[in-house]
Amino acid sequence: MTPPYRVGDELPPLEIPVTRTLIVAGAIASRDYQDVHHDAASAREKGSPDIFMNILTTNGLVGRYITDHFGPTAVLRKVAIRLGAPNYPGDVLRLTGRITELRTADASSGGASSADTSSDEVVDAVEAIEAVVQVTGGNGIGRHVTGTVAVTLPEPSAKRTGA
Repeated sequence: MTPPYRVGDELPPLEIPVTRTLIVAGAIASRDYQDVHHDAASAREKGSPDIFMNILTTNGLVGRYITDHFGPTAVLRKVAIRLGAPNYPGDVLRLTGRITELRTADASSGGASSADTSSDEVVDAVEAIEAVVQVTGGNGIGRHVTGTVAVTLPEPSAKRTGA
């Protein structure tokens, strides 16, 4: 059974080693061929001490953080992030999150209600349509990413079908 969620709940942190492979693979996967994401000499020529992670890789890691917590049937509805300190090879990205809003079902409109639940009210995942999670990611330099993610929470009775 899915546990209830509350506004203010903290998600467990996720630590991700920032490797050259992660940076380069993320840039290739997102078709970002800027040399600062794969060529250390070019990155240094442009004033960076080394290659650094692109925003699309960070966006994907934030999404992974949320779906790792809420499960594979959670659906990301909106990811809004802002980058700060770069992610360089050899560092560790530490993601943390906190539920800031729970939106409950509005049967008349078929959508989510925009009203917040109070921090004292418990909403079972079956009743909660969407959670808004504030996410922060830091590294050895400082804050790498901040933002919010709106995620549709999975229903415990939902079963996957197909191959």
